[in-house]
Amino acid sequence: MKHKGFAVGESVNELTDENVARFLARVSNTVLTKFPEYLEEKIDVKGLLTLIPSGSLEEKLKFLRSPGTSRKIGNYVREDDKKLKKLLVEVAKAVLTREALKDELPVEFPGGRIEELKTKPRYREEHVNFTAKYGRWIVVKRLIIDEKTPMLDIARLLASINETAVNKIQEFVRIDMSGIEEHFSEFKKVRKGEDIAKLVEKFREFKGSDLEVRYAVNVMLSKLNLTIDPPAKNLEKYLEKAG
Repeated sequence: MKHKGFAVGESVNELTDENVARFLARVSNTVLTKFPEYLEEKIDVKGLLTLIPSGSLEEKLKFLRSPGTSRKIGNYVREDDKKLKKLLVEVAKAVLTREALKDELPVEFPGGRIEELKTKPRYREEHVNFTAKYGRWIVVKRLIIDEKTPMLDIARLLASINETAVNKIQEFVRIDMSGIEEHFSEFKKVRKGEDIAKLVEKFREFKGSDLEVRYAVNVMLSKLNLTIDPPAKNLEKYLEKAG
């Protein structure tokens, strides 16, 4: 990625499942760190983050789960069309959830972020370029950036790259997703405060590797209709419909 003085790049030297997964973990951590700044055209991120509540993990989850919180988030979304605004509110909510919980839960994968340019950029122009070929898996996610490129389009691509990374990491390191989901199977859609407390207790009982715990966070949050991974489809739909 190369944009506005920010330039990072990395590749995998020895192609093994474990090394590719480690690389994808660093990609995910990196793109989600940059993601919020590309929303500013339509979302007041600085204002949004003033909504972050204090208190325990249970209290924060209760706040994030509340329908009233979505209405408050809407105050920081710059869009008049109700249907289009709803798409962006969900994106903003993912950002708020991630930031609100980052000191409480492992919202990043282990392995850190990509912070240096260790590869020769393929393009002279500013760009985002994520390509991979490993076995039968081939992916190309690329965007050349110029003065006409909507910042929201960059956000869309970063969210899409993250989704690919999250989906493929579990495959390459053979995360037992069914086992993680079974751990939380007693919970359906959690709404009440006492049930949120039980859900958190169940999460704290989970035993697994650092990677498995990151996916356990996802499953736990899904019971509350929350996510820390911004939905790329929402941004795709918004860009298509908003023109």
